[in-house]
Amino acid sequence: MITAENATKRFGDIMAVDHVCAEIRDGAVFGLIGSNGAGKSTFLRMMAGILSPDEGTVRIDGADIFENTAAKERFFFISDEQYFFSNCTPAEMKNYYKRFYRAFDEPRYHKLMNGFGLDENRKIRTFSKGMKKQVSVICGVCAGTDYLFCDETFDGLDPVVRQTVKSLFAEDVDRRGLTPVIASHNLRELEDICDHVGLLHRGGILFSRDLDEMKLGMFKMQCIFTDPLAEGAWKGFDILRLEQRGSLYTITARGSREALLERINAMQPAFCELLPLTLEEIFISETEVAGYDLKKLLF
Repeated sequence: MITAENATKRFGDIMAVDHVCAEIRDGAVFGLIGSNGAGKSTFLRMMAGILSPDEGTVRIDGADIFENTAAKERFFFISDEQYFFSNCTPAEMKNYYKRFYRAFDEPRYHKLMNGFGLDENRKIRTFSKGMKKQVSVICGVCAGTDYLFCDETFDGLDPVVRQTVKSLFAEDVDRRGLTPVIASHNLRELEDICDHVGLLHRGGILFSRDLDEMKLGMFKMQCIFTDPLAEGAWKGFDILRLEQRGSLYTITARGSREALLERINAMQPAFCELLPLTLEEIFISETEVAGYDLKKLLF
């Protein structure tokens, strides 16, 4: 299990990660989402032991990660920008990783390289961005580690390859209890693979919850009222977002389905529909509450 307790990282006057507390359970797919500059990449680098926290701790099973060789053998880090040795081939990178990851699965590596249509002996510098990502993913899943840290891993991959990568992650989660931690701006890509989601905003974590539980506790309602609503009509609702266009109200609120329907029906709407939110809608609603309002950016 990975735990972060008040993990903090500054770069001069910039607070990149601000006293983050999080817990990542083994065998779960953890999605790390957030606004631009929220600190996702910095937090991943702290979990990978590349950066040391200025305050607080980041640990794997109680052991500090920074400058801990034994802890670093337990994870593989796929960065947003791919780094390979100058003029090397995938085969040479495979041999390099085998020296550090004793459980590296070489037969599977060859099978996946062939399946993805990648030439092991071609210079990686001649590969496209997407092909380089594929090499990193193949090396990552073949390393046999307990954890796989992925920073914008799906960026640059075509739809078929993205789905294949998700299937590889799901297979390893089921077969050997792999724990992928995936940071991404593409929330729709995470929605069908993640069990748990952590939302970072301005360096701090707004929440860390099971995705299914989060969706069940938040709904979007579309209601039509023929008569004007009285002042304070929405009192008692835990509203995250409220929009009105004529007689149509669109409300995003926390609460159980039954409780929300009971409150809405008591207001006697002419029409009412209750919908679960997508991960993207949850992100927008939660960050607007925290002051990250798209309308303020546009006007």
